[in-house]
Amino acid sequence: MPKIVIAVIAALLISTVAEAAADATLFRLYLADGSSVVSFGEFARVADRVVFSMPIGGPVDQPRLQVVTLPVAAVDWSRTDRYADSARYQRYADTRGEDDFLQLTSEVARVLNGIATTTDRTRALAYAEQARRSLADWPGSHYGYRQRDVREVVSLIDESISDLRASLGISSFNVALVAIPAEAPREPLLGMPGVREQFDQMLHVSGYANPAERIALLRAAVRLLGEADSATLGSDVAGLRRNVEGQIREEERLDSRYGELSTRMMAVATRAAAGARTRDIERVLDQIPREDERLGRRRPDAVDALLISVRGQLDAARRLRLMRDQWTIRRALYRDYERTVGAQLLQLVKSQPALESIRRLDGPSPGTLINLRGRLSGGAARLSRVRPPNDLGQTHDMLVSAWRFAETALNARYDAIQSGNFATAREASSSAAGALLMLSRAQQEIRALLEPPRLR
Repeated sequence: MPKIVIAVIAALLISTVAEAAADATLFRLYLADGSSVVSFGEFARVADRVVFSMPIGGPVDQPRLQVVTLPVAAVDWSRTDRYADSARYQRYADTRGEDDFLQLTSEVARVLNGIATTTDRTRALAYAEQARRSLADWPGSHYGYRQRDVREVVSLIDESISDLRASLGISSFNVALVAIPAEAPREPLLGMPGVREQFDQMLHVSGYANPAERIALLRAAVRLLGEADSATLGSDVAGLRRNVEGQIREEERLDSRYGELSTRMMAVATRAAAGARTRDIERVLDQIPREDERLGRRRPDAVDALLISVRGQLDAARRLRLMRDQWTIRRALYRDYERTVGAQLLQLVKSQPALESIRRLDGPSPGTLINLRGRLSGGAARLSRVRPPNDLGQTHDMLVSAWRFAETALNARYDAIQSGNFATAREASSSAAGALLMLSRAQQEIRALLEPPRLR
């Protein structure tokens, strides 16, 4: 589930910044090691990962972006949240802040004018308390904008409220009239990082990213190097490129090695599960951590996924082992049942050609029909007196039904021949079709029960 959510949020981040790249707010994620990375637009926390869009070259106002996820534990959230609050505050101040503040002051002025013009002290007090509530609540929902100015106005209104209360003889304190919190300190905001800082951030963040994101970031770093020069980067571009391309080759080599490991281990586990060899699968589970250690423990997600898959094969092998043990105990009962009904089942099997002729409305010959009626007559009643093993009950019922359909088909065909009634011949055809269907299903189930269970 979290991976699906992260993918959805990543798509939303890409579409959002693509629509308003030049107008996006720059955030900073401060990492626990003291470094920071730019988030182009808002970031999101999803389970144990933080998802954000990282600039990776291109124009300052329309940068290329790479969606990256980092472990939540790698982020210094105290400083990151302070910076985010400062960035949102500045964004609000630069866009809507002053207009919203003017609207607030106009509303407060209207209320204060009502206080000044009314002669009703009680109504004036209600107006004043209403104005104070509006002012006190405003900074908290507007990023703390003009909080100091709001506090000064509130202190003036508090004096008016005190005077009005005194004139009305009210001495109790209204708990709703509490102080506005002190203004929070703001983090200094930083602009879009330069080419060298973007390059360094890509390499640094790649160490925290998952393998697919790491390779994407390293390739983006190579592209950025292709667009820059030594003067811009303050370093040897060719040397940096060789270093990054070496890292890419190493990551691809690890992907290949871990892919081979997964394929090999799953092949062994799957074959063992098909044979219900649980110990072989347990040995695979013991071997995986050793192979991971040999490869440097570089793909924890791939190893976790492999372990989950192999454990699934182990569960399947254990279930198969149980089913085979059960089958071994009951096999003698199945054999006894097969011997008991074998002769009658053979009679039905031999009657299939005749029943097929009845189904097609083209036979059999009267002599064959009379012979079969004699051989099958009463067989269903005899079969119904057989007591099958418990788990063969439904199969036995199908076999009895097949015999009854066969008797009905033979008798109806004989009556149709005697009377020349085509409707009766059709009834015989329908019964013959039922007999053939039930017989086929009963044969299949008996064969399945006589064979050892297999994984599906």
